[in-house]
Amino acid sequence: MKYEHLIEINDPALITLSPLSRSDLWQGLMLRVEQPALFLPHLDEVQIVARDENGLVRELAFGTLRIRDRVALQVLNSVSIEVIAPSEHAGSILHISIEEPEPERLFLRFSYSTTLVDAPGTPDAELSSYVKSAYRESDIESVKIIREQLAKHHAN
Repeated sequence: MKYEHLIEINDPALITLSPLSRSDLWQGLMLRVEQPALFLPHLDEVQIVARDENGLVRELAFGTLRIRDRVALQVLNSVSIEVIAPSEHAGSILHISIEEPEPERLFLRFSYSTTLVDAPGTPDAELSSYVKSAYRESDIESVKIIREQLAKHHAN
């Protein structure tokens, strides 16, 4: 299954939201990478297994389930998270890119690629619509958390 959507970060029509800079948005995405427990409520533990200038490898524990992923970074542009598939979990890739079609008009594009087959008539077709909805809601919540965390940081 392939799925992508955009979330507008600096919507001029929403004057109640403080605009974020590209640097702020990048800082928020790095928070999602470095402190995923803020974004994943059922995450029990995270361990950084390896790190270099291009990214890192993490091990995430959800109860007894352990998932290893590889995070690739393109500074101020994008984050890609590839789940290294164990036997009990399907592999997937999430690519989050910062888009700026006009100065200070920022968007986040979330692009997912999973092993689900969402073609009509396939067993995964109904499930994939739920998964897409869950991804979108999770991403909206992530942007909200990024805003909250940046507001706390700026207040200190």
